[in-house]
Amino acid sequence: MPIKRRRSILFRAGAAAEPLPLPGQTRYTPSMTSDQDIEAPLLARLSELGIAIETHRHPPLHTVADSREMLGALPGAHIKNLFLRDKKRRQWLVTTREDNAVDLKALRHMLGASGNLSFGSAELLKASLGVFPGSVTPFAVMNDTDGLVTMVLDQAVLDRELINAHPLHNEATSAIARDDLLRFLESCGHPPVLINLD
Repeated sequence: MPIKRRRSILFRAGAAAEPLPLPGQTRYTPSMTSDQDIEAPLLARLSELGIAIETHRHPPLHTVADSREMLGALPGAHIKNLFLRDKKRRQWLVTTREDNAVDLKALRHMLGASGNLSFGSAELLKASLGVFPGSVTPFAVMNDTDGLVTMVLDQAVLDRELINAHPLHNEATSAIARDDLLRFLESCGHPPVLINLD
């Protein structure tokens, strides 16, 4: 079933909460939603770091196919995020290109995981990164204050100057400059492990 398009709204972190209209659209300010409440701590953190993002609002995206249909024309790297664990209960957040088919056996060796890698449960995801399935994003490491999750970035994602990621929920996508994302991750105590998944 095709996704119904909703007006896309752009916001800049650190600016007043007034959207930037897309070409041909009029300016308006939506009411604060629970999703915008969810992203408020992220926007505050980015503002403290002097990092600007552009956020595009859309219907919930649950799959890579949804993302391609809705956001395919946006410039920058489009990503998918895998929340993984091994038998010793170590946890990783792996960010790669959305079109990359990840070989978990090969990835296990790259990460030095014990036994097979498996996807973490929704409960573990919420406890560790504070997000729900479908909303996994590199921004979520800000919620991992205990340092339980290792952030892993596919080098191919860093080949693009802009990276598109959910702002802690799946009803928006935020574009952030590559170097700003790296700075954000380091500020959260999660400097990424860089790997090549191609």
